Amino acid sequence: MNGAIVRRLTGATLLALVILLSLAAAAGAASAPGKAPAARGAVSLIGAFTVNRQAVTVSGRSVEFRGVVRPYAPGQHTTIRVYLGGQLIKLERLAIKRSRGGTFGYFADRVITSGMGDITVIALHSRTAHLGGFRIWRGYAVLSPAVSFGSTGRFVELLQQRLAALHFYIPQTGVYDTGTGLALDAYHRLLTWGTYQSLDSRTVTWLLNGWGEFKVRYPSDGKHAEGNLTNQLLALIDHGHVLSIYPISSGKPSTPTILGRFRVYRKQPGYLPDGMYFSAFFIGGYAIHGYNPAPDYPASHGCMRVPIVDALSIFNWIGMGDGVDTYF
Repeated sequence: MNGAIVRRLTGATLLALVILLSLAAAAGAASAPGKAPAARGAVSLIGAFTVNRQAVTVSGRSVEFRGVVRPYAPGQHTTIRVYLGGQLIKLERLAIKRSRGGTFGYFADRVITSGMGDITVIALHSRTAHLGGFRIWRGYAVLSPAVSFGSTGRFVELLQQRLAALHFYIPQTGVYDTGTGLALDAYHRLLTWGTYQSLDSRTVTWLLNGWGEFKVRYPSDGKHAEGNLTNQLLALIDHGHVLSIYPISSGKPSTPTILGRFRVYRKQPGYLPDGMYFSAFFIGGYAIHGYNPAPDYPASHGCMRVPIVDALSIFNWIGMGDGVDTYF
């Protein structure tokens, strides 16, 4: 084999190629010439995620692989081999079922592993009197979810991707950084789990399952912001669709945030003398603005404080005349 080609093949791709070559040599008759028409197959992965065009999951989660075989013939079977790294971890022979119209056959199985590494799923259809054989494969990586501040890698990218999919504001940096911690804090507030920026197994499960939704109180208010003071969250909303969610610190008990439905009447870029940063005023002296600190509890003089790193994105999105709704 050409050395340049070998150097370009890494991980699951190279492993699958080696395995397929060895299986081809062993199968022999599966690809031997003859009068039987060729069979074609395809395998898709259900339950995996995509990071940088690579399928991934985390340890302990199920990934289903579904196969389609054309054409269908009675008595067809496929042999499934699953490898973790170079180790065979599953071997199963599955009957190929007939589709409703009979134009194709299908099969399905699933893999759950506690190990980490490259998974290769290979489906082999042996030659029969009616059909030729084929070998198809799909690969994915099983990642460890054990990350913390400063971590990088594919799982951190997946974590940020899933937070963004649930509309939490998070720059896609690939680093478990301040933005990641703030988005996790906002997610925990949404779920009423408290205020913390670390990652635990329950959070991983809920994020990967896509659970958790900001409930829009006023979907008919067009382009507007909603401050849910119970959960200490601010959401930017466009005609009922949540775009971004941020953690806030609203008014403390002695100086509570005013409740009601208002409109932005003034925008002030930069810092004000009292430390307010990129402020959008919606009534009197009440504004959405950045401030340091913006703690994880009500502490302001009535405004909705956001962390300094979040302020500019809110300021740039919200316009003069846009609605601001505040409620418990």
